[in-house]
Amino acid sequence: MKIKDKVKVRDVAGEHIIMRVGDGKTADMTTVIALNESSLLLYNSLRGRDFSVDDAVAVLTEEYSVDEATARRDVEAWLSQMTDNGLME
Repeated sequence: MKIKDKVKVRDVAGEHIIMRVGDGKTADMTTVIALNESSLLLYNSLRGRDFSVDDAVAVLTEEYSVDEATARRDVEAWLSQMTDNGLME
């Protein structure tokens, strides 16, 4: 799986939000998602490449003191939200 190339993170009023780029000049504001620290870490670590659930789990377990089962639940929730909003390919 891969994060779509037209997905960008922007800092808006101190919040990191993810959005799709429209025609190259404007953002598609119909899908805007605020990212917490771990979601931003996943985005920054995995964008621009194909990755597996295990790759994403490794990102979280290497950065945080979290067990693999907890990291996997968090990754699956993150991927579900990203997929449901059309941000994954």
